[in-house]
Amino acid sequence: MKRSLVLAAGAALLLSAGSAAANKIQNPVAEFTGLDKITGRIITFDVLIDETVQFGALQVTPRVCYSRPQSEAPRTDAFVEVDEVTLDSKIQRIFTGWMFADSPGLNAVEHPVYDVWLTNCKSESDEVDVGSR
Repeated sequence: MKRSLVLAAGAALLLSAGSAAANKIQNPVAEFTGLDKITGRIITFDVLIDETVQFGALQVTPRVCYSRPQSEAPRTDAFVEVDEVTLDSKIQRIFTGWMFADSPGLNAVEHPVYDVWLTNCKSESDEVDVGSR
């Protein structure tokens, strides 16, 4: 009896976890903010998923960007790769991982000259052509 109760509880937990994962909205555009520490310039820029945008010496490539429905607590996250173009034109990966818009200090890219962090995931953009994605 106890074992079947434990199995039923485990199955219910798995089903509820699956429905929570289904509430993620996959977006075609990731919005970032970048800080140039030398000039003090702060800009916001949009990047299509699997496209690369250069910000200073950094190349930012989002692989996926998730948001949640407005009926849920706002949690926006993206899996991002950031490369640095060195002075001798070599490219080296300086960040691979998840960024969280509601906790920008948690996994932001902190470079000696540039900082980059995720601010939003969007379904459309005035800056980039989402097209048929």
